[in-house]
Amino acid sequence: MNRQKSFANDLQAIGKLYVVGTPIGNLNEMSPRAIDTLKEVDLIAAEDTRHTRKLLSYFSFSTALTSFHEHNQETKKVEIVEKILTGKSVAVVSDAGMPAISDPGEVLVEAALQAGITVIPVSGPNAALNALVASGIAAQPFTFIGFLPRQKKERKKELEKWASFPTTLVFYEAPHRVKQMLQDSLAILGNRKIAVARELTKKHEEWLRGTIEEVVVYVEQTDTLGEYCIVIEGAADEGFNQMDNWWEAMSIVQHVDHYIEDGLDKKTAIRQVANDRGVPKREVYQVYHEH
Repeated sequence: MNRQKSFANDLQAIGKLYVVGTPIGNLNEMSPRAIDTLKEVDLIAAEDTRHTRKLLSYFSFSTALTSFHEHNQETKKVEIVEKILTGKSVAVVSDAGMPAISDPGEVLVEAALQAGITVIPVSGPNAALNALVASGIAAQPFTFIGFLPRQKKERKKELEKWASFPTTLVFYEAPHRVKQMLQDSLAILGNRKIAVARELTKKHEEWLRGTIEEVVVYVEQTDTLGEYCIVIEGAADEGFNQMDNWWEAMSIVQHVDHYIEDGLDKKTAIRQVANDRGVPKREVYQVYHEH
């Protein structure tokens, strides 16, 4: 266990990592605290430095930038952690919204914590929560899925995994894949209530609320532009309960193998079986490896 008192040792030799939320559209979403933080740190790790440089320019200040994205994250995280350990403070930002949510910032946060670095969130906008609270669909409990796999087969398999969950489901999707994603959702989840938000907080913000079937018909006849956030009603409780113990006739070994055949790695499959059965993970691990 690690205990962090975020501001107890402001004079320590080690720097800090700030996870800073930036606007998802409207620049007025930028909080005074976020501005002050980005002004004061020694370095900003940005998903796209060109995008972030425009943001800093809008607020009339300049802080050193370094790129941090999915293609360089493994090497860059080491470099950034080393800077923080020498006393430099770093802020990580994404192109829009809160870093580490469907974003490579997650990797940097994990690396910083492993190195004993203080990690401090600086609140900011988030597309998923904006879409959820204005969707007209139950806001809690909800499950954030993020982006589905790009390939149709894997996308359908992922949807099948969540099909019986009674929680509201929240997705992100790119404009060139949203039609296929909605079609697959209709096929796998059925014709549920849905809210589709496009270009949140921007001038061309648009909402589609209705059933999945209605939305599929509409988007098939229109151009899909901008980034999408999709909120879908959860499964009826009774449907979830009926499927809740589908594995009862299986042994633990068969249960684990079922998830491995579905594409999960062994470690994840064992954890899922432990969750299904409500038993310690080590118990499932021992049974599976002793068979």
